[in-house]
Amino acid sequence: MSSSPQSDHAACVGPLLDRVPLHGACADYVRQAMRDKLIEHKQYITEHGENLPEIRNWTWPGARR
Repeated sequence: MSSSPQSDHAACVGPLLDRVPLHGACADYVRQAMRDKLIEHKQYITEHGENLPEIRNWTWPGARR
């Protein structure tokens, strides 16, 4: 039972925000939203033993099935 690569990407948002011209309250909001999502994701995995449906069922937009 582990988090997916998609959730690992959320953990990379903080350092990315340090490198793009997004500052102040907007950057703080995005950082907090990513922290909240990571917490939600970990809690969901603990309870259900799998990724959140939004991660588990994600596909590339426009990808052929």
